[in-house]
Amino acid sequence: MNLKIKNALVSLSDKEDIVSILKTLKKYNVKIISSGGTFKYIKKLGYNCTELSKYTGFKEMLDGRVKTLHPKIHAGILHDRQNKSHKNEMSRQNFPSIDLILVNFYPFQKVVKSTKSPKDIIENIDIGGPTLVRAAAKNFKNVVIITNKNDYPQLINELEKNKGRTSLKFREIMSSKAFGLTAYYDAMIANWFNNKLNIQFPERKTVFGRKFKKLRYGENPHQESSIYINDYDDQKLRFTQLHGKDLSYNNYNDMFAALDILASLKKKSGTVIIKHSNPCGVAENTQPLNSLRNAYSSDPISAFGGIIACNYKINKKLALEISKNFLEVIMANGFDKESLQILKSKKNLRIIDITKYKSKNITSLKSFDGSFLIQNKDKITLNKKKLKCVTKLKPNKKELAEIEFAVNISKFVKSNAIVLCNNFSTIGIGAGQPSRLDSCKIAIQKAKKFQPKKIKDSVAASDAFFPFVDGVKTLIKAGVKIIIQPGGSIRDQEIINEANKAKIKMIFTGVRHFNH
Repeated sequence: MNLKIKNALVSLSDKEDIVSILKTLKKYNVKIISSGGTFKYIKKLGYNCTELSKYTGFKEMLDGRVKTLHPKIHAGILHDRQNKSHKNEMSRQNFPSIDLILVNFYPFQKVVKSTKSPKDIIENIDIGGPTLVRAAAKNFKNVVIITNKNDYPQLINELEKNKGRTSLKFREIMSSKAFGLTAYYDAMIANWFNNKLNIQFPERKTVFGRKFKKLRYGENPHQESSIYINDYDDQKLRFTQLHGKDLSYNNYNDMFAALDILASLKKKSGTVIIKHSNPCGVAENTQPLNSLRNAYSSDPISAFGGIIACNYKINKKLALEISKNFLEVIMANGFDKESLQILKSKKNLRIIDITKYKSKNITSLKSFDGSFLIQNKDKITLNKKKLKCVTKLKPNKKELAEIEFAVNISKFVKSNAIVLCNNFSTIGIGAGQPSRLDSCKIAIQKAKKFQPKKIKDSVAASDAFFPFVDGVKTLIKAGVKIIIQPGGSIRDQEIINEANKAKIKMIFTGVRHFNH
């Protein structure tokens, strides 16, 4: 059923691009009703328009809080044009049909970004707009609802194609978009209140997101995928791509894993290399070039085709070092002119400027079939109150700093995780094994292959306790001199005895760092 549009209600906070719509509505003799700033704007552009208060016979009140909330408006939208009873009621009241609604909301998002004043934020929670949208969207069989200026061209095309009418399919698509918007808007408001009141896990949780880009595919070519922005600033990501192919699902997944680790490296120049969301090399150094080389030396084979994230600016010398290897993505706190010339010679390399990136999200979410899990992010590295040296030999101040570095990296490695470090650089990482002993063996195997001279006197961090002494024996035999683990196994004493026997140092952190 194609619907002839006779009357339109226009109420817009964002009036951009409205001229094209007004021209088309005039062409098909559509009468326009509007109020406030929108009414003045339409009149200023030279188009006929009836002021809403004149149309309803009711002057807006409460500083504009009540203007579209009127029976003549909502009956005009909600009545069923095919229902005789509805038609008779509308006729008795002398209420015309309203066939087209053009609405966007008070700029709640914009205000949240620009002020911390609860009064100003609450004043910008739109009531009339979402009510109009929900009414029109419910009655899509009879009413067109447009909530996004990006849909103006489609509306114009519909009217031109159907000579002032719209198709049912178009109206239903616009209705779906409209309900998506009201849900998104309400979710942002609910989340603002939850944040204000420090309610981390409310009874009902709505996750809002705006589609940023459809991706070529998901983890594999047969899977579809898109990336969404879950932030009040939902128009752009907090980093900038300067060069290279479009980012893929796997690229984004690895990049966010790298940025999480990078945000935890704050003391020196830090470099993180990620492959399949696991770190394969992490280093801190006073010199960026040493940091880069040390991270890469941890596991150069795994680093092939990986992602590098740096918390420093890339210069010519660093760019030449980076360009020696095949990478998917390089992220850094800026690039000088010469470095960009060098890196851009690799046409497919994605170059990402993260100068303005700041980690905001304090929760992580995993979705399943009909349910999802939410938790706080693992922000603790060492709880110094729980830190306990359980061996006769004690670590010195420098070793404690190395211990903290190793434990921090173990947080980001898939469990079971074993991380070997020497001089603030990983030298072997065992990740994602069902057996902790296997993770120990893999970490040692990596270290022996790429950093054999650094295994002696190295530090080993385990994300959880050792259930048996075998893993500890394996690490000691390889040359590890300090082991950090949470403790808590029923065999802790047996493990401590083994450490004392081998004259190594062992620290119990009291904090587990599973990462599934």
